[in-house]
Amino acid sequence: MENSLLNILPFLLAMDLIIPFLLAPTYKGYNHLTQVMSVLGNSKSPLHLIYNIWLVVFGVATFISSLQLFATVARTSNLISTLLSSVIMIYAIGGCILSGSFSVGETKNIKTLSAKIHGYGSAIGFSLLAFAPLLIGLYFFKISNEWLGMLSFICFVLAIGFFVLFVMADKPKYRGTILAWEGLWQRLSLLSMYLPIVGLCYWK
Repeated sequence: MENSLLNILPFLLAMDLIIPFLLAPTYKGYNHLTQVMSVLGNSKSPLHLIYNIWLVVFGVATFISSLQLFATVARTSNLISTLLSSVIMIYAIGGCILSGSFSVGETKNIKTLSAKIHGYGSAIGFSLLAFAPLLIGLYFFKISNEWLGMLSFICFVLAIGFFVLFVMADKPKYRGTILAWEGLWQRLSLLSMYLPIVGLCYWK
């Protein structure tokens, strides 16, 4: 049971990055480079319901999978397992379930209650998930897998770097520059956060 759940998680993580590319062609004017993935969940997107349902399903599945990761990592370190499962659970709730349940508009405007819940939930979830590669790297070093530990640390540095660019992207002074590619930085930061989790699922 444990192995089957953890083997599904990498597929779900991959689908989270792929699904926006499948839905975007129906949304005229959507730009992967400059717009975040959650824009596909706003009411003007033709397939917004599909994307929002996906986020909720993905969040629930990720939350359950984090319990399996907790049990696996706890065999080596209770502290790392507690911190890791906590950040993944919070991301699953804030960055996925709440984001799918409370859609955002076409911009980062958070004037409505729905947009505020979405914005704060995803911000907290993304911020904490950025530390998942660091925790996974520590775990790999504890089990003497230095190669995966080092790769996880590299992913941590990249995740933080891309996340900083993501936060800076909507600043007026960067408009029209490569730094304004908000969508790209979001996807690269998520990729950097997801890869160590995939590694943990397969080389636990």
